[in-house]
Amino acid sequence: MHTLSTLVVAGLAAVVSAAPAPADGFRLTVDTATTYQTIDGFGFSEAFQRAHQIIDLPEATRAALVDLLFNATSGVGFSILRNGIGSSPNSTQDWMNTIEPDAPAGGPAGAPHYVWDGRDSGQFWVAQQAAAYGVKTFYADAWSAPGFMKNNSDDAGGGYLCGSPGAPVCASGDWRKAYAEYLVENVQLYKEHGIHITHLGFLNEPDLTTAYASMLMDGAMAADFIKILHAVLAAHGLEKQVHIACCDATGWATQRNMSDAILRDADAAPLVDVFTTHLYTSKVDAPLPTRPQQPQHAWMSEYADLGGNWSTTWFNAAAAAANDTDALKGDGLTWAQHLHTGLTTGNLSAFLWWVATQDTQTNGNNNEKLVLVDLAAGTYTVAKRLWAFAQFSRAARPGAVRVAVKTTGVDGCVAKGASPLRTVAFHNADGSVSVVAINDGAVDVSISVRSRVANAVSAEAWATDETRDLEPVAVTVDARGDVTAAAVPAHGVLSVIVRV
Repeated sequence: MHTLSTLVVAGLAAVVSAAPAPADGFRLTVDTATTYQTIDGFGFSEAFQRAHQIIDLPEATRAALVDLLFNATSGVGFSILRNGIGSSPNSTQDWMNTIEPDAPAGGPAGAPHYVWDGRDSGQFWVAQQAAAYGVKTFYADAWSAPGFMKNNSDDAGGGYLCGSPGAPVCASGDWRKAYAEYLVENVQLYKEHGIHITHLGFLNEPDLTTAYASMLMDGAMAADFIKILHAVLAAHGLEKQVHIACCDATGWATQRNMSDAILRDADAAPLVDVFTTHLYTSKVDAPLPTRPQQPQHAWMSEYADLGGNWSTTWFNAAAAAANDTDALKGDGLTWAQHLHTGLTTGNLSAFLWWVATQDTQTNGNNNEKLVLVDLAAGTYTVAKRLWAFAQFSRAARPGAVRVAVKTTGVDGCVAKGASPLRTVAFHNADGSVSVVAINDGAVDVSISVRSRVANAVSAEAWATDETRDLEPVAVTVDARGDVTAAAVPAHGVLSVIVRV
C-alpha cells in the first residue's frame, strides 16, 4: 500500500529579466492528496503506410528506431499506438486498404467478405513491436467507411454514412450496422493475431472534407452510431474489452460541440469512454465536457506542425525575440509547452503526435513527423520535439494520476508572476512521484527536491535543451529523503522522479 505524500521542490536564485525571482528562490509543493485526471499515455500513429518507413530500414537501424520509440528505460517510452482502419479499395499512393473492398451481395444485410492481408498497411508489424515493449493501449480509428456504405460512393471526399439521421438517403439502404460490424471485424482480426485493440474510433475529422479518406458526421449522428456500435461490440462479447472513442474533430471547440451533443443523448452518453480531439483549428482553453459520473477521458489524438519545413530545432531564439509564432511551431520547447497546457488546462489523459516517421524521398521537407527517415541511406534523423514527448512519457507512465503542484517562494508565499517555470506533477501507479518543469526563462533555475514519499529509496532526473536530449542528470538522496538535482535549463525541460 502506498500512502499519500508531499514532494517539495525548491528553486534556488533564478532571475528573469521581465520578472525577477525572489532572491531566495522558489518552492514547488506537490500534494498527492489533490488529484486530477488519470494518464493513459503518450503516442503516435503510423497510418497511411508510414509504418513502411520503419519496416524498410536495414535490420539494425530498424531495431534501433523501434527501441528509441518504445523503450521506457532508454528511449521515449511511447505507450499508445493509433492505427488507421483502412477504407480504400487498394493501396495506391499511401492509401490504407480496406478489409472489405467489395459491397456484399444483397446490400447491407448481405454477408460481408473480409480480406485480411496480415499487414494492414504495415501497421500490424508496428503494433507487434509495440506490444513486445509492453505497450497495452492500441487505438484503432477509421477515417471513413468503405465507399459503398456512403452516400457519395467513395471513401474520400467527405460524404455521409448511409442511414445516419439527417444524412442524404441512399438507394442502397442503411449501412450503419454493417459499418459497425466492419469496425469490430478489424478488432477481431487483430485479436486473432495477438494484438488486443483497446480503443475503437469510427471518425477522423468529421467536420472536414478531404481528397483522401474522410466522412462527415455531426454530434447527433455520432451519438446515434455509438449506440449501434456498442450493441455490435456487446454481441461479440467485446463491450468490456474495447472502449468506444469519439470523435477526433479538427479542433477543441468543434469537439466540445460534438461531445455536448453526445452527452445530451442519455442512451449514448454512458457508452463512449474517451473523447478524442485534434488541435488544428482551435486550441485547448478548458476541459472538454464529460458526464458527471465516471467522466470520459479526454485524448489529444492527433496534432503536428503541418505547415512548417522540416526542423530539428529545440528553441529558435531569434524567432522568439521577433514573436514569430509560425517559425516556432515545430520547436521542441513549443511542444513541451503544448503538452503542459493540454495536461493542465485541458485535463488530457493522452497526447499523441500525428506520425512518427516520414521519408526524405516523398515527405522530406515538411514538419509533420518526429523522425525523418532516409531509406536510400538507411538512416534516420530525430527532431528535438521527440524529446519533449520523452520528458513527459518517461515521467508519467500509464495509470499515473496528475496531482496538484503550487509554486511559492521558500518563505511559503505564493510567487505571483515571478516564476519562469511551468510545472506539472504525477503520482505513478508504482508509488513514484514525478515533476516535469519547463523553464521559459533565459537563465537556468537550480532546484532541490525534498521528498516525503513513504519509503523513498532513489531519485533520478533528465534534461532536454538545445544541446541535450533526455540527458541523465546526477542526483543523490540523503538519509532524510532529500534529493539534490540539477538545474532546469534555460529554455529547457527537467523531469525528476522520486522512486519507492
